[in-house]
Amino acid sequence: MHTTTLVKLFKRDLNTLKEEINLYKNEENLWKVDGSVTNSAGTLCLHLIGNLNHFIGAALGNTGYVRQRDLEFSLKGVPKSELIKQVEDAIVVVENVLNRLTDEDLQQEYKHRKEPMTTEYFLSHLAMHLAYHLGQINYHRRLLDK
Repeated sequence: MHTTTLVKLFKRDLNTLKEEINLYKNEENLWKVDGSVTNSAGTLCLHLIGNLNHFIGAALGNTGYVRQRDLEFSLKGVPKSELIKQVEDAIVVVENVLNRLTDEDLQQEYKHRKEPMTTEYFLSHLAMHLAYHLGQINYHRRLLDK
């Protein structure tokens, strides 16, 4: 897999994330939970932003980003406009870092996980993690933003 493919996938899904957040009719519903739906769309959005800034930005790009994972799940009421801005910033980070990686870099061990894996494998995992939570956000919006 080449980094151009990874960049396209991450950009596609991060742009879709922006669209999903923008599609909420009532901004308060971004933070709604109900029954077995325990993570709001806002929480999932913050989690994805933190995850990518940490594992791609800081770990591979040396951006200096310091993850505060607890806040990804405890912050509430972040305005829609701020969520969109953070997603746009994450797109820039992901694109810049991935465009600097070589095919050789992708085959190196990703050193920021306990179990051994290549960087390519872990980046594929991150893309799938993004897609998984993106689907949850889409479902959350259709279910709870009536």
